[in-house]
Amino acid sequence: MESQDDYEKLAHTQRLKAAVHFTVGQICEETSREIEVTFSKQVIAALAEATFRQCEIAAVDLELFARHGKRSVINTDDVRLLARRSGALANHIKEVSDKLSAVNAAEKEGKVKKSRKKKSTVVKENE
Repeated sequence: MESQDDYEKLAHTQRLKAAVHFTVGQICEETSREIEVTFSKQVIAALAEATFRQCEIAAVDLELFARHGKRSVINTDDVRLLARRSGALANHIKEVSDKLSAVNAAEKEGKVKKSRKKKSTVVKENE
């Protein structure tokens, strides 16, 4: 049974690597049109492999940050902690996180107002 699980894990990893390779290839193609430079297949493959390995490292780090915080869910604080050494990336993540927090707060406020209206309607109907 272990060999079946290992095979499935390997197949899943290979599909992920193929997806990353495809995406890196698309980005390189788009960039090559913009700056009029061509990328060799070896360069694309090397970029894809480096990207995949960096994502693996980031995933492990995020998991460890959450575990250190005694949580089982990775949150935005963990992502900010991961990006702390890259100033531009940390600022970008902070901006996106703040925007998402504002949107979530607005949605939550809207739901609270709707529930208050429903409660007041129910109270009026019962009177």
